[in-house]
Amino acid sequence: MKIRLVFILFFLYGFTIAQEKSHQDQLPKAQVFESKQSVTIDGKVINLNAKAGTMELRDENNRPIALYGFTAYFKENPEKNRPIVFAYNGGPGSSSYWLHMGIMGPKRIVVNDPNYNQAAPYELANNEFSILDIADVVMMDPVGTGLSVPIGESKGADFWGVDQDIRSTSLFIMQFLKQHNRLNSPKYILGESYGTFRNAGVMNYLLEKGYALNGVIMVSAVFDLRTLFFAPNEDLPYVVYLPTIAATSWYHQKVADRGPDLPTFVQQVREFTENEYAPALFKGNRISASEKTAIAKKLEGFTGIAAEVWERSDLKLTANEYYQELLRDERMTVGRLDSRYKGINIDPMSMSAFTDPQSDAISPAYTMGFLDYYHGSLGVSKDLLYATSAYSKEGFRWDWKHQGNNFWGADAAVTTLPDMTEALSKDPHVKVLIMNGYYDLATVFHGVEHSISHIELPKSATDRIIMTYYEAGHMMYTHLPSAKLFRADLKKFIQDTLRK
Repeated sequence: MKIRLVFILFFLYGFTIAQEKSHQDQLPKAQVFESKQSVTIDGKVINLNAKAGTMELRDENNRPIALYGFTAYFKENPEKNRPIVFAYNGGPGSSSYWLHMGIMGPKRIVVNDPNYNQAAPYELANNEFSILDIADVVMMDPVGTGLSVPIGESKGADFWGVDQDIRSTSLFIMQFLKQHNRLNSPKYILGESYGTFRNAGVMNYLLEKGYALNGVIMVSAVFDLRTLFFAPNEDLPYVVYLPTIAATSWYHQKVADRGPDLPTFVQQVREFTENEYAPALFKGNRISASEKTAIAKKLEGFTGIAAEVWERSDLKLTANEYYQELLRDERMTVGRLDSRYKGINIDPMSMSAFTDPQSDAISPAYTMGFLDYYHGSLGVSKDLLYATSAYSKEGFRWDWKHQGNNFWGADAAVTTLPDMTEALSKDPHVKVLIMNGYYDLATVFHGVEHSISHIELPKSATDRIIMTYYEAGHMMYTHLPSAKLFRADLKKFIQDTLRK
């Protein structure tokens, strides 16, 4: 009887294993397309082995959950302990082709910054601003973007959320490092926009798994979503947006007293914002008529928007209202991603902008230029569909809940600042580089400054956060002088973190 029972159990076990193997055999397979690339930086040619395609991503129980898309550039005959940088854009729901073709890859899209670009043909140029001379680069496309898709029993919702995204991003990095024998390489993550919000979570997640990072790079950052959304009875976004609004007015020659340069002017606005504007907003309807008039007059001086407009709006203009108001008389609107750009205002009576001139101006060039390069030079099969974003994917909806943001049974504002704070407290060596565009009205620099100034850690920890600024917007690398400075700052940051 016992022998028969053992036989039955053995048979059932074998049948289950066979079923699992059969199921796995039916899963779509990862594909990688290899090519030879090169880039010339500072007069030196760097030869690269490029790999573009997908890697099978597995969960903590070793079950396949996704084909994760990436493009990796490895230097031929590399020096020992060559750094590796994992980079991605944001959205959430954006692929990495913006960073890829803007600043990180061996080629860059040539755009007529800050103007609109003509239709194809578009020019791909050698990217002399890349950091491929000092580090290998892996461009990552989160699930739903690029070639990345759920497989097996997984579905999109398993990846589309703050915590889900942090987990899957981290799993990819850990498994990629193992698969390519880079576990002992100096490691960096670089995120843009929502990618910085992700970065704060990923750096802590990886650290908890034993993967200490040498450095974290934040491009056009946001850590606290309260700084971006003009919610009812919330003064913070108006306060942190004002310096970028003023910088934009300065650029468009709407400010009478521009001072010697932009940084000096911006510092004056910071001081006014913290010492006069924020206290005035805090008073709400208790502010006196005379004080309100005085503040409105100063706001006119810093922004070029008439004092009566500021008074009528109770000293508060949302970003959308500002886009419309600044150049309303010219029937133009300014850009959200980069406020140096301006485009036609199709309804000058509206209080909200209908479009983003910078996005309109560069998107066709980036999209067509990248896809031509991806399926051409990189050799990725044209049978595969590269999704530049996840927004058109069935069921795409972001889950904004984040572990640690729930206090006393109520949902607090969504922020990953505590994640970064925890990582900085546990790892006394990791450094953070935050790269800010003065003309970025999507993720404003004073919002980042507010977040960093509220990190409750000793100065020895916050001193490891480095802030740099560029006279450009969200994608500061479209502005070639800023792209040059971006490379210099990033190169210095990586080299400094490698020094013992």
